[in-house]
Amino acid sequence: MFSLTRADGHLLSTDPARLELERVHRWLSTDAYWALGRDRETVARAFAGSLPFGVYRPGDGRQVAVARAVTDGATFAWLCDVYVDRSARGNGLGGWLAGTVRDHLAELGVRRILLATNDAHEVYARVGFTPLDTPERWMQLDRRPAVTPVTGKEQEGS
Repeated sequence: MFSLTRADGHLLSTDPARLELERVHRWLSTDAYWALGRDRETVARAFAGSLPFGVYRPGDGRQVAVARAVTDGATFAWLCDVYVDRSARGNGLGGWLAGTVRDHLAELGVRRILLATNDAHEVYARVGFTPLDTPERWMQLDRRPAVTPVTGKEQEGS
């Protein structure tokens, strides 16, 4: 397990037993545009198959942020499900979380980390992420149903 304490007392930990999965599920399924409607079982399986990063506030230890890295632990990682509780936003936790994940993965030897974002480009740019320089080389197979951003429900005909 890896852990790091920020100067203000926030603790980051990769201990999966510390994750408040009910809370994480609520964040992702109701407030994260990329995971609206995601069921509890899927969240649990996703975190079980990933390297989890939880951030816990000083004092009561309540979880205030989360991220996970899907990685082989040697060459590649995909940083995803990065979420900071609305009540904890605005004090740099997201950037600290992303930067700490980046640094921890580098210590493992991981040299390429990918992520996708609609609205947090500046947060990730501050810790070194840049747009793909050769997007034409990348491909995907996306089997997710089309989801209406406002309701989180599948669109008809999808």
